Amino acid sequence: MKLGVITDGISRDLGRALDVMAACGLRYPELQFVWDREVGDHDAAQVARMKALVEQRDMKVSCISRHNFAGLPVLQTEVEDEVFEEQVAGLRRCIALAKAMGTDLVRIMSCKKEMILFGYNGAEEWIVTSGAWDKLVRLMTVPVQIAEAEGVTLVVETGNNAMITSGFLGRKLIDELGSAHLKLLWDFPNAMYCTDVPFPNAYNEIRDCIGHIHIKDAKIDIARATVGFCPLGEGDVAPYLEPIANALRRDGYAGAISYESVYRPTGGTYEDGFWASVATFKAIFGE
Repeated sequence: MKLGVITDGISRDLGRALDVMAACGLRYPELQFVWDREVGDHDAAQVARMKALVEQRDMKVSCISRHNFAGLPVLQTEVEDEVFEEQVAGLRRCIALAKAMGTDLVRIMSCKKEMILFGYNGAEEWIVTSGAWDKLVRLMTVPVQIAEAEGVTLVVETGNNAMITSGFLGRKLIDELGSAHLKLLWDFPNAMYCTDVPFPNAYNEIRDCIGHIHIKDAKIDIARATVGFCPLGEGDVAPYLEPIANALRRDGYAGAISYESVYRPTGGTYEDGFWASVATFKAIFGE
């Protein structure tokens, strides 16, 4: 399978991150923060340098991953608001960067989480955030239409603090928007924080609309609102890794899988955390 890393999880120095990837035989960098800024904020000279660094190592960028539309309060945001227009402008810059870097995949987020979106038998009046889901669909129509016009694919991430927290909600949004230019960025460790069961439950709901995947491991304590990252295969994600890898192979998944290097051992660095997990990542998801 196409294995890579979100590069700033190794280093924001792109050359350093790519060299570490090359040493591990990983060929699909995902770009999020490079040098001193987030993707979409680099000037033409920096983009040319990024492209050269990738091409020199015979790699292919998998995804451009700015935090587009993250944290917007869904009910208080309108498409004509300045803050929304700023997010749209950032998305357009990311699309231009994606084309320059030779990928057609751009990440979007899905506004700020409203906890209860649907209900029945009275719950719809007392505890549902009325109108939040429909408003999200209306807001997300804008980036999807841009993607259609530009000929790129957006991948909406299952985020911890986002409206799309689970495979079910990702599938629902994709179905309601009805566009081939929107797929799911399945970060199933994130989705586990909303008690989503990654396999077989979530996987069977979304397997035909997965456009990109993030992998990491964590120990999750929802009652205490606490997450701790750990080496891959040592946390709550561990039981699902091999079944998901086998299912992806069986179903012919053609997208990339990025290791998200967010584990930092005590007294160490994020690069140390990467080295603690990369062998397991390759053993499970490599061919």
